[in-house]
Amino acid sequence: MSEMQVDLVAVEQKIWSGPAQMVVARTVDGDIGVMPGHAPLLAQLKEGFAARIIEPNGNVRAVAVHGGFLSVTKEGVSILAEDAELSEDIDVTRARAAYERARAAGTDTAEKEADLRRARAQLLAVGETV
Repeated sequence: MSEMQVDLVAVEQKIWSGPAQMVVARTVDGDIGVMPGHAPLLAQLKEGFAARIIEPNGNVRAVAVHGGFLSVTKEGVSILAEDAELSEDIDVTRARAAYERARAAGTDTAEKEADLRRARAQLLAVGETV
């Protein structure tokens, strides 16, 4: 089975790095799956969604991604996020409460919209429905 190097980097820190057999993410143009040998590309990530990194052993590493870009080169894949959280670092109860608060508050400001997208991404990363 082919592998590629994946680096998940947020503005302030490297979140995760390692081999993977596939990366699935939502871009502003739609969902994309990247496997080894994929054509080079640069895509803007859609805010408020989760990405999945499938490791060579089949383990799925889910990530709440808050803006940024997906870069594919012959060397591998880089997820360059404004902010990102691995699913194992997300408190589900807190994320659900934040999502409900954000929905109730509406999206009439950019800050309220960002709060809703962040909570939705967290819930999707942990496998919850929204």
